[in-house]
Amino acid sequence: MSSQTPPSNPTTNPYQYLQIVNNSNGTITRHHKIPNTPTSPNPNHPTPHRFPTAYDDAVEKVHLIKNNQDEWLTKYADFSNTFIMGNSAGGNVAYHARLRIIIEGLILHQPFFGGTQRTESELRLVNDPVLPLFVNDLMWELSLPIGVDRDHEYCNPTVGGGSQRLEKIRLLGWRVLVIDCKGDPLIDRQIELVKMMEEKGLVVSSHFDEGGHHGVDLQDLSRAKALHGVLKNFMLPTLVV
Repeated sequence: MSSQTPPSNPTTNPYQYLQIVNNSNGTITRHHKIPNTPTSPNPNHPTPHRFPTAYDDAVEKVHLIKNNQDEWLTKYADFSNTFIMGNSAGGNVAYHARLRIIIEGLILHQPFFGGTQRTESELRLVNDPVLPLFVNDLMWELSLPIGVDRDHEYCNPTVGGGSQRLEKIRLLGWRVLVIDCKGDPLIDRQIELVKMMEEKGLVVSSHFDEGGHHGVDLQDLSRAKALHGVLKNFMLPTLVV
């Protein structure tokens, strides 16, 4: 970690960069979808509500799926052998959602975490073309509860030695997989989280590729195929033949 706290890019307005308007009532208006840029820690929920609303929504959606009577779910889905996976902002949601179903494991793919102290990777990739630091900061400013900073547990799962959530995951016996690449500004956050999980006795695996960038698997077919292989190898031990 570094105590340095570089300001947002002084030549760039983050709202203009993302083509959004900060409204006087606290909501935002997004004029265009910005490819490869996270717009909130729940990208599929465009409402202006801050955390923990997205977490509650995730739990509700999981229960809707579990109780759905569509044939392809009732006939082929095995809800006793379930993994929860989230990518980027969805990784944050998957980690924090207060799930009340039995699952086998948790897959965090480039999970969107942060903190007040800058990591080496954030400083090294401060002007990253996909996830520059000033955009990262704005996303948290718009998403966290009003009055808290980026060391809130919703943003920084390692602050203060980790929250009780880590102990709950350990007691539930969930297996955890954390995936990222060295070209992602968030990589040091993932490495730190994995280290803390290991120290607390969680069953955790990690897969950190060289190069790449945040969201690379959505653009590079070879990376996407490699990701599928990592996921398959992680989940296969729980399958009943």
